[in-house]
This record gives sequence, C-alpha cells and structure tokens, in this order.
Amino acid sequence: MLQSLIAASLPYIPKSIVKSVASRYIAGSTLEEAVRTVQLLAQKGASSTIDVLGEFVSTKERALHEFSSSKEVLNAIQQYGLPAYLSVKPTSLGLGIDPDFAYQQIRTLVEMAQTFGAFVRMDMENSPYTTQTIDMYKKLRHEGFDNCGIVIQAYLHRSESDILSLLDLDPNIRLCKGIYRESPEIAYTNPDDIRNNYKKLLRLLLKHASKTGIATHDDILINDAMQVIATDAIPTNNYEFQMLLGVREERRDAILKAGHQMRIYVPFGEDWYGYSTRRLKENPQVAGYVFKALFRKG
Repeated sequence: MLQSLIAASLPYIPKSIVKSVASRYIAGSTLEEAVRTVQLLAQKGASSTIDVLGEFVSTKERALHEFSSSKEVLNAIQQYGLPAYLSVKPTSLGLGIDPDFAYQQIRTLVEMAQTFGAFVRMDMENSPYTTQTIDMYKKLRHEGFDNCGIVIQAYLHRSESDILSLLDLDPNIRLCKGIYRESPEIAYTNPDDIRNNYKKLLRLLLKHASKTGIATHDDILINDAMQVIATDAIPTNNYEFQMLLGVREERRDAILKAGHQMRIYVPFGEDWYGYSTRRLKENPQVAGYVFKALFRKG
C-alpha cells in the first residue's frame, strides 16, 4: 500500500528531487555521459547495453529524432570500441504510428551495426506491441540479420509459445520478468507464479537458444540460474546475467567475481524524467526503493 501511494505521488514531487534519486539509475542526459558510464563499467569487467530514453512517440518527426540518436550510439560504440550494444524500443521508432516505417528504421540500425560487428536488441514493451515486435524480429532474421535480439517477458502467459516459435532461428533472447501492468487474463500477477514461469522459460532458453540474457535482480532467480548453469555445464558464452544501472551493485560485482558475464542496461537521454516516473509508476516496489534512497541521501 505504501509503495503504491509513493508511486501515485510522484507527479507532485519536485523534478529536482526525482532527478537526484534517479541519477543513480540513469547515465545522464548526453551520449558523452553514457560513454563514460560504459567505460567505467568495463573497468569492472562488465559490458553494457545503451538505451536512448524515449518511448511511445506520437509523431514521425520525433521517431526520426530517436532514430538519429540511436545512430549516434552505434557510431560511439564503433569509435570508442565500447563493450556494448544498442537497445531500441520499437515505439520510440514509430511502431505505434506506422509499423512499416518503424521496421525500416530498425532494419537500418541493424544493418548499420552489422557493418562493424555490433548488435542491436529490440526491447519488449507492453502487450499491444508484443506480436508486432516478435514479427519484426522474425522478419529481420529471415532477411539474414543475425546481429539482433529480442526480449521475452516471463509474466505473460504466451511467452513459452513465443519462445518455441523462435527456436528455429537460434535466437538471442533476453529473459525478464516484465514490468508493465497487464491484465490477469494475459499475465501472471502472483510473484511465485512469475518466478516459476521464469525458471521454466530459462531452462528452455539455456537448452536451445544461441545466447540467453538472464535479466533479473531477484536472488531466487539468480541462484536458480547459477544452479542450472553448473548442473548442466552451460558454456559461459551461451549466457550472461543482466542488470539495470545502479541496482544491486554488490550482487552485480559478486556475479562478476564468480566468473559469469554481466551486462548492465545503461539508459540516457533528455527524457530522464518521463522514464523515471513511468518506471516507478509501473513498479511500485521500485518506488519504495527510491523512497528509501531519498532518505539515505538526506
């Protein structure tokens, strides 16, 4: 209840306070800040995925702006030799406006990345876009692009069948719980049910996918993944753990120390406030963490 109240009160909290707390979880407003963050993480042995903040755009002009920003990220990855890839949200590139337009923008980014051996991950957004995003990934792979990946959300009932439909592509899949609010008709809402489905899907991916991103901060799921990796002798190159910037850094470092690959999600951009408030509203538990962090800063 308290966490939900905190999330609901976010619009009334001064932006300066939100920024002071959110700065731990966002690299900054500029690409230069994101590059520095990626370089610092590399010194710790972690790789990164860089995300330009912005989603659910309503005009093609804005989508073209986001496309330009994503091209700049790819140029920076090449220029600085960053151990990173690009993450894109399809709605930021126009999926909600014109699916064909969005696909052409994503395809251009993937093709650009391919020229210098870089990778592009299509993030998964809320359920109205799930089928379209999966279809775009399939189309890219059928056109010969193997330097791209997708995200599957464990809380959706459909996720197992979605994974099975992708296995013939030898896919690169990031598995997360899912953060958007969805109807109980299409998504698990009980934490244990979500965890159980995550465990089942992870085993399916570790057995069949080319590479699996184990994206979670949940100790139960991290420990379960490590047990499966050890028991089934999963090669290190076939998986990596993934976490958000600024979240559970001690656990992150322990995973690295244990010899596992780790990739950190590094968001940056002018839309830091929109990103912060949307994520906190979508996940009241995280709002509770931020509330505690606010007092620690005092």
